[in-house]
Amino acid sequence: MLLKEAKAREIKDSRGEPTIEVEINGCAASSPSGKSKGKYETPSFHKSLKWNIDFINKTKFNLELNKFDDLDKVEKFIKNKAKLKNAREFGANALFALESAILKALAKEEKKELYEIVSGGKKISKIPVPVGNVIEGGLHAHNKEHPNFQEFLIIPKNKTAKENVKVMQLIHTKLKHILKTRLKTDEGAWITHFNEEQIFEILNEFKIRFGNDIAASSFYHEGNYIYRNKILNRETQILYINSLIKNFNLVYIEDPLQEEDFEGFSKINKSENNMIVGDDLTVTHIDRLKKAIQMKSINAMIVKPNQNGSLLELKKIFQICKDNGIKTILSHRSGETMDDALADYAVGFGADYIKCGISTKWREVKLKRLMEIERKINS
Repeated sequence: MLLKEAKAREIKDSRGEPTIEVEINGCAASSPSGKSKGKYETPSFHKSLKWNIDFINKTKFNLELNKFDDLDKVEKFIKNKAKLKNAREFGANALFALESAILKALAKEEKKELYEIVSGGKKISKIPVPVGNVIEGGLHAHNKEHPNFQEFLIIPKNKTAKENVKVMQLIHTKLKHILKTRLKTDEGAWITHFNEEQIFEILNEFKIRFGNDIAASSFYHEGNYIYRNKILNRETQILYINSLIKNFNLVYIEDPLQEEDFEGFSKINKSENNMIVGDDLTVTHIDRLKKAIQMKSINAMIVKPNQNGSLLELKKIFQICKDNGIKTILSHRSGETMDDALADYAVGFGADYIKCGISTKWREVKLKRLMEIERKINS
């Protein structure tokens, strides 16, 4: 495929905030944006959204691209053309949208599926298990009295994506009546005044695997974790999280400590039955992932394409995780678009899980694509 030019435009994400969409040969790709951001994630744009849009629209690429790894030509071209130290300085949202549009256009020309281009033609051996966000607190909640933990997540364990999605949707609907609420967050999860342990008791009744995105950095201040009804220092936070893991059999614990505390993460109890997940800790960057592995901080990692921008680096991250026994969770952001390619990247890269919500059209489109891919692979 000869990449001659690309068209970029500003669109609105699910929160009504501006982000970027790139179109190549009739194939459009867009980038989401996060509300809860790790301090170390790549900035969304180089100088501004307008700068990136103008750069893409005015640039003549004239690059021959025939496979996934040819994205290296694109990144070198951008680095030289824009006089950057590395391609990620172009901005994570802009780089991801551009590279994603390129791969979609390549898939169209090759008459293949996007996940086939991403996998390099390798046989797909698994469909990622969906992780569903059913209740939210923290920075994502709009009510005054809300749990400190940011997301309460369910993880079904059926044989197919179709069955797993059905279970998540059923539990999400039932929780509306149990919680007696109609209020939802941007991601479509329920808002409640219940505290963490009360919510765990409720989720226990469904006999399903569950856990949390604690997002501890969001309520960490000057050495302490500030809860609604208590203040914990580093040591007591570690003891508290470990007690929750034991008492409620939590299988998923994301960012239980603030984003600088690699050593503290290593003290959170890990086993083959649970995942201690880095997100703000690792921010989809290779150097922080390697440090987390070296310090035994995590046994699972959130991967957000627009936290990094480079799909080439994402491929390396997935390989590093595979080589070191780190589970991978490809994740959406709170400000989403109608682009369904997250499912293709989860399948193509061989992610263990996909975290893209349950409710709202911006999440459902990704789950529908996941089920569509499953049908194609099994047909």
